[in-house]
Amino acid sequence: MIIKSAEFKGVFVDWRKLPEVDLPEIALLGRSNVGKSSLINKILNRRNLAKSSSTPGKTRTINFYLINQSFHLVDLPGYGYARVSRTEQQKWGQIIENYLKNRKQLRGVIHLLDIRHEPGENDVLMKEWLSHYDIPILMVVTKADKISRGARPKHLQAISRKLNLDPGFKPLVFSAETGEGTEELHEAIEEIITVNKGVTGDGSSVTPCHPASN
Repeated sequence: MIIKSAEFKGVFVDWRKLPEVDLPEIALLGRSNVGKSSLINKILNRRNLAKSSSTPGKTRTINFYLINQSFHLVDLPGYGYARVSRTEQQKWGQIIENYLKNRKQLRGVIHLLDIRHEPGENDVLMKEWLSHYDIPILMVVTKADKISRGARPKHLQAISRKLNLDPGFKPLVFSAETGEGTEELHEAIEEIITVNKGVTGDGSSVTPCHPASN
């Protein structure tokens, strides 16, 4: 996939007011400070298209990016930031759930994890929730430049064990600093759009791009 154009199309707080455009969508999910904005900028080859917040947990909106005039990348609110009240966390969780269960244009989810840390409770719950609703998942581990290549297998094994991933399945390894994994991520996104013709909350018309054990 070659990125010919990338535009920021707006922010939304209510999934019912999202753009009614008949284009496929791929959503990005992950804990606060997992590096979603950095990943977006790197894979789209745009320096400041997605703005990184200096305060983790500050992003509370659904952010839309139009790519190649043919599909949307949808940046969902980060979850799991401890300093945010439980009420606020539940509010954000409802935004995420409503989008994932009801958005007809959704083709799949890129689930981001920090390679340096074992998945937390919210990461596990999110993976299980996506699997339950048969929503296609592309698992991507970020910040690969922060650890040595020799240490990667140990970290990837810990992530796979905690998330109960299928034996032999390895998440895509990515670094916004070095660009590692960018080409593979381009190919995976193109595959998601091509293979998955639509996702609904009831699990119809779904072909998981990276199936994971429940």
